[in-house]
Amino acid sequence: MRVALGVTGGVAAYKAAELVRRLQQEGLEVQVIMTRSAQQFIAPLTFAALTGQKVITEMFAADSGAPANVESAIEHIAVAQRIDALVIAPATANTLARLARGIADDFLTTLYLATTAPVIVAPAMNVNMWEHAATQENLRLLRERGARVVSPDEGYLACGMVGAGRLAGTEAIVQAVLEALGVSRDLEREIVLVTAGPTCEDIDPVRYITNRSSGKMGYALAEAARRRGARVILVSGPTALEPPSGVELVSVRTTEQMHRAVLDRAAEATIVVMAAAVADYRPTVQHSKKLKRGSGPSSLALEPTPDILAELARQKSERILVGFAAETNDVAANARKKLASKGADLIVANDVTQEGAGFGVETNIVSIFTRDGREISLPQLPKFDVANRVFDEVLQLRQLSRSDSTVPRQR
Repeated sequence: MRVALGVTGGVAAYKAAELVRRLQQEGLEVQVIMTRSAQQFIAPLTFAALTGQKVITEMFAADSGAPANVESAIEHIAVAQRIDALVIAPATANTLARLARGIADDFLTTLYLATTAPVIVAPAMNVNMWEHAATQENLRLLRERGARVVSPDEGYLACGMVGAGRLAGTEAIVQAVLEALGVSRDLEREIVLVTAGPTCEDIDPVRYITNRSSGKMGYALAEAARRRGARVILVSGPTALEPPSGVELVSVRTTEQMHRAVLDRAAEATIVVMAAAVADYRPTVQHSKKLKRGSGPSSLALEPTPDILAELARQKSERILVGFAAETNDVAANARKKLASKGADLIVANDVTQEGAGFGVETNIVSIFTRDGREISLPQLPKFDVANRVFDEVLQLRQLSRSDSTVPRQR
């Protein structure tokens, strides 16, 4: 998800740097827009270094006198279309007035009018300015139009006065952003262990057995759990992906290494999601030297690898256990069979031969099978959205199990 952060000209502008970091820790991509006044308090280079992106400071091209090109002239429209939320922190009294009256005389105010994304404003100013009827009227107008206002804190102000006007705490602003994005913190008390990616089983120092898993589904699950407040442990086979921010990564390569890592950490987990494409077989012998090509056919002896999901089920206790099933035919029948044989609470199954549901793509098409016989079929969705739907079902299962435990038994 992408967030535009507007920084305006107040003393609290320096606090926006910490806000950038916290938004990034929630897995959000941040694009910073600074007003001219904001640049008097903090340099754009600070935000460029933190975000790795250009900081937008002008509506048009640089002040060199050169004519603006088409790209710079319509950049506010491009930004407006690609962001999921607009955050303005700190928002000065002047900026609030311009937003409320629809004045679009710089990039930030023009972006505000051009975007349909949720808007969050965090005012910061002198207490008298905050309490002035004009400021309160402007805030009323913004709220009526759907903007979320994160009210300032009370305390000692830069001007020497004491009262309301200090920029709200970073956590309060982040929480408002997450709520605007529809990201709840309903996994805050959970410890979620997710497995992701393939495993590799060596034949010799050159060759190995593996599969086409990219790890994208598992990483999306880890990111979704982290954004919803969980502490996340990600046990990952080899992938080309960057782990989500704030997630504890345990890197493994073979099925045996994943087996040990999962069993070592499962005791502390309240939810385990086995999304890795674990190799079912490995060579019975791993050769220390490269096998040379022969002139005739060759055979390779294989043995089963540890069944991590089934072993977890035998010691699951109150833990919720989710398995994945990548199928090529008879998806529902195979998923129900796996649900019963493995002892999982949920099985998430997909047909990897379907376009948009296989390995290496950004989307998935899955059905979720539950212990009580339900089948929830989802349309093609981004893998992050699929991950959230899986956790929705996990929480429903958690709620049902807790309600069952409170029902008094008949004697």
